[in-house]
Amino acid sequence: MHLQGKTALITGASRGIGEATARLFAKQGANVVLTARSADAIDAIAADIRKAGGKAIAVACDVADYAQLEQVVAATLAEFTTLDILVNNAGVIEPISTLANSDPAAWAQAFNINAVGAYHAIRAVLPVIAQGGTIVNISSGAATSALEGWSHYCASKAAAKMLTAAVQVEEGHRLTCVGLSPGTVATQMQRDISASGINPVSKIDWADHVPPEWPAAAIAWLCGPEGAQYAGDDVSLRDPEVRKKSGLTD
Repeated sequence: MHLQGKTALITGASRGIGEATARLFAKQGANVVLTARSADAIDAIAADIRKAGGKAIAVACDVADYAQLEQVVAATLAEFTTLDILVNNAGVIEPISTLANSDPAAWAQAFNINAVGAYHAIRAVLPVIAQGGTIVNISSGAATSALEGWSHYCASKAAAKMLTAAVQVEEGHRLTCVGLSPGTVATQMQRDISASGINPVSKIDWADHVPPEWPAAAIAWLCGPEGAQYAGDDVSLRDPEVRKKSGLTD
């Protein structure tokens, strides 16, 4: 019941992990603010949550633009008064390309969404997040292991991992910041990876990917009192103990 009455801002909430997290949080009594570039998608999800008795609003936003995140935070406070949780989920894997063939503008844009976008969301919420609040950054094994064709993704996730640690160093007296590495998840991103045919991750059988509801459950758990023990670090959903504590089974 630790999410009851809390307000959570979830980026990249139009599908996959973000959507699953929004639905689970609302089911557990949280007020949820869905944001993503796809306005129609988040509007539909928020409406569905409200129809089921939950509390949700949708605010379209490109996390690469800091001013838009400020507007999302303002809308959150106008609707729900407080902000307790940020789930930094927005991210892209495209364009998958070797460094020698990469497009500089597209590479930079991906980095801006995955790393700078995470910073933008954190910077926007820090002045208003409630005492004892939680920031969960969606991380990746790519933050520590280089993969062919993923230089933009690996570099941006490595930056986001260090951002988690930096937030905890500076703000740990009043909040918990933790990263979640969900492993491979059955989402559209994974379909794009599979279609690329580049590096071993694209060869993983679809049946071996976990459903997005699994990382959503882990995020909910990390936003509770047990999350503090992982402050400033990444938690891997591949860890059986983490799955058990999140209420998940293989």
